[in-house]
Amino acid sequence: MPRVAWICSLLFASACTGDETLSAYGAAGKVWHLSSIDNAAYPAFAWLTFPEPGKIAGRAPCNSFQGTQTAPYPWFSAETLTAARAACSELALEADFLQSLQKMTLAEVSGDVLILSNGQGREMLFTAGG
Repeated sequence: MPRVAWICSLLFASACTGDETLSAYGAAGKVWHLSSIDNAAYPAFAWLTFPEPGKIAGRAPCNSFQGTQTAPYPWFSAETLTAARAACSELALEADFLQSLQKMTLAEVSGDVLILSNGQGREMLFTAGG
């Protein structure tokens, strides 16, 4: 009997280590194109993906970026973002995108729509596309 209890506790512990991030709740396997920040259409091209549990990557207007996102759903936290440093005419838009992304604290996925928001009323709207 002690062996059965030990096996059950091991199985229970392994079940608790699954992915609880946004990736496991509909965000993985899609490319999320930024549509708007704070209800204003975003005038440049930017997207993000969740390539594996705990990771975030994408393309800002000028450079690619990557980082971690380990907060359990529905929370969101883009951390340790690193980006290439190529200059372009849309560098200010890129800075706005990356700074806004780091200020988001909540996530909601509904089909092909991803909304990132925070308690201060800020919001980023993404739609899935190829």
